[in-house]
Amino acid sequence: MVFRKLPGVSAPGMGLRLSQKFVFLLFLSGLVTLCFGALFFLPDSVRLKRIFLSKNESPAVTARSEGEARDPPRKAAGEPLKVEAGGKLRVSRRPSVTHDARTLERSVGTQERTQVDAVDGARDAATRDGKEGGKGATYEMFKKCLLKPALGVDRGKPADPQTVQRRDKVREMMKFAWDNYKQYAWGKNELRPLTRNGHIGTMFGGLRGASIVDSLDTLYIMGLTEDYQEAKEWVHNNLDLNSNGEASLFEVNIRYVGGLLSAYYLTGEEVRSGPVTHVACCALCCSGTSWSWGWASAGSSILAEFGTLHLEFVHLSELSGNPIYTEKVANIRKLLDKIEKPHGLYPNFLSPVSGNWVQHHVSLGGLGDSFYEYLIKSYLMSDKTDEQAKRMYYSALEAIEANMVQKSPGGLTYVAEWRGGVLDHKMGHLACFSGGMVGIGADHGTLEKRQHYLDLAAEITHTCHESYSRSATKLGPEAFRFDGGAEATATRLSDRYYILRPEVIESYMYMWRLTHDPKYRQWGWEAVEALEKHCRVDSGYSGIRDVYASTVSHDNMQQSFFLSETLKGYTA
Repeated sequence: MVFRKLPGVSAPGMGLRLSQKFVFLLFLSGLVTLCFGALFFLPDSVRLKRIFLSKNESPAVTARSEGEARDPPRKAAGEPLKVEAGGKLRVSRRPSVTHDARTLERSVGTQERTQVDAVDGARDAATRDGKEGGKGATYEMFKKCLLKPALGVDRGKPADPQTVQRRDKVREMMKFAWDNYKQYAWGKNELRPLTRNGHIGTMFGGLRGASIVDSLDTLYIMGLTEDYQEAKEWVHNNLDLNSNGEASLFEVNIRYVGGLLSAYYLTGEEVRSGPVTHVACCALCCSGTSWSWGWASAGSSILAEFGTLHLEFVHLSELSGNPIYTEKVANIRKLLDKIEKPHGLYPNFLSPVSGNWVQHHVSLGGLGDSFYEYLIKSYLMSDKTDEQAKRMYYSALEAIEANMVQKSPGGLTYVAEWRGGVLDHKMGHLACFSGGMVGIGADHGTLEKRQHYLDLAAEITHTCHESYSRSATKLGPEAFRFDGGAEATATRLSDRYYILRPEVIESYMYMWRLTHDPKYRQWGWEAVEALEKHCRVDSGYSGIRDVYASTVSHDNMQQSFFLSETLKGYTA
């Protein structure tokens, strides 16, 4: 209807016309809102349905179908995975990356269709692996490759009485933490010891029992046989992957896939083989973009996310006989090897669309850490045959030493963060693993560098010990600085917390094994005493909010990695 003024129309008639205009505008705005809202209910593209539906349900994919783009999980801030019934995976896409995802979909074409077929094949193979046990390596084959038993003679029982007594104490700590988890949070992901209840959280999506799966190898190593058997039984009967939550690929890989693989390699018992390949198969779906890694926050992928899959996935291929797992992670590494790196450094963020670095922020702490660790460990795990991993590791280490390793006025060696050529003189607790990392790689570099690397490892470990010894609680802060007069101390309130992290203890363990210098065991024992004094509560262990406060405030969280990593490190 068109409204216009006609000659001879009275004033009341004009008032009626305005009312009609108002009604029309209301109707028009409602129509626009309805049409816009309908966009959110449109079905996914045929390509996406091909990925996430079973083959019987999937529509045919034609040459004109759009390619898919999948968002990866995150360690710090990334896109979540959706693990659906039947082990299927859906990745929720944020609006901020939708435009880039569509650009990628238009560009990948045939290559993407090939990758979708590969993922479909991997899913089918993973299902067969779970039912048939796979056609790969067996535990007996693995045992024949070992120079020594996995746990040593008599579980590596030390000769001196003091060390035996201290190990027994650590074993009691594990038993105390485990029993309280079992009593108050059994089947949940972590224990809240102050409120005596379980915590599920969003990190693992709908998956449960993170502390159980994560602790399998620690329970076995410490000889807590009954607890190990009970944990194994829970995994066999109750570990449910048919959940509908959002999970971090990084955390699911290192906690669930890594936990189950570790238990198998220690015992030869398939605690539950199906879930390992099932979870890994889900992970493949998020690495099927043309660059073979997925999405993360705002369209950027995180180095420590897509670079921390190699160890587990190679073993999955060996055990299952399915090469798809190794092929995926090998492709990621191949591309990282080829890409141009500023000053030889690997920045923390990379675009999965262009394959270029998004920011020139380099860190051995969060966002980057485990990528470097997996390089040297992949080389060692391959019986020193993975020359690509070796070359990439030592090239990265040389670049880090040239651009990031610093000496404080007080003589402390630390690894600063590099931001486009400008150094941020801080070091995170997460970066303190690097003392042990440099140490285990020392003997495998060039002959003239071996002692140098061992010395560097010792200096970094000493600095991290100083971050502990300079606090009131003798526990280390989340991050510590070397500027403004600060030396290995946290200057910001937000950096003063301690959440039962393992990295410093891990370096003590490796340095003891490499040098047999008794100071590393002594430093570890000092940390045990500090944990007992400040973190042990009536129903478990809790992180603290300020390591410099004489009266501590607890955060009410017993992290799963406290059981699987921190306490394990104290057994050295």
